[in-house]
Amino acid sequence: MNSKKITGLVLTVCILTLTGFAATKACAAGTTDSNAAAAPVSPGGKMVKFVLMGDSTVSDRQGWGPGFERFLNDNASCVNTAIGGRSSKSFINEGRLKKAIALKGDYYLIQFGHNDEPNKGEERSTDPNTTYREFMTKYIDETRAIGAKPILVTSMVRRQWDKSDPNKINSTLTPYAEAVRALAKEKNVPLVDLYTSSKKLCEQLGKEKCYEFSPIKDNNQFDNTHLNAKGSVMFARLVVEELVKVAPELKPCFRSEPAADANTPAKVSAGLAH
Repeated sequence: MNSKKITGLVLTVCILTLTGFAATKACAAGTTDSNAAAAPVSPGGKMVKFVLMGDSTVSDRQGWGPGFERFLNDNASCVNTAIGGRSSKSFINEGRLKKAIALKGDYYLIQFGHNDEPNKGEERSTDPNTTYREFMTKYIDETRAIGAKPILVTSMVRRQWDKSDPNKINSTLTPYAEAVRALAKEKNVPLVDLYTSSKKLCEQLGKEKCYEFSPIKDNNQFDNTHLNAKGSVMFARLVVEELVKVAPELKPCFRSEPAADANTPAKVSAGLAH
């Protein structure tokens, strides 16, 4: 083989090698870009859709719902169906569960308890050991029936301060929180234990500091059940922090800090159920 043929062969090999390397690099770059741009999606190929179900402590008006939405990024959306004065029983009996399920969400966050307590009336009160569990089970089953994933949330603590210790809360919601924990374990449902985390936070802050996120009622007294705009973000942060631990696939849906919001809620009515 003469020198010209050898030189030509070497050049051909070099060209083919460089071409292959460039193609491989381009493919790798394309894969990286594709992964970086990919958003978490539901089984149907759409962005993740959250649906919130609960009472006033979750609602858009005076609960942690608005704060939760501020933590979402462009990978997810949220519909808050929570409404004041409802219990696990009355929400269903009014047809609200059916309407929430019709929204075809991907994840349903479910929190009831405040209006399930005794003395709330026959249309609302439930027993934490029997009827409350039965109604909460229905939320789980109905959510799963459409292929969505239920997330149980224990009730946000009511700030019922001990008369002898201003830094201790004696909550009447304990039996309902215990029932939700047991149900979550029994039905293999992810659990956000907001009751425990919110109680811990409030007791760490103390009674006076908690007034900073407590709305003012029409009678100019502090509302120790609901939340103002600051409180909504504080308690939503607790929800998000636990949610991404029990459902880590949802982490790409959330910001590390909430988006700005110029809206400031007005005073809550003292006559609203709590």
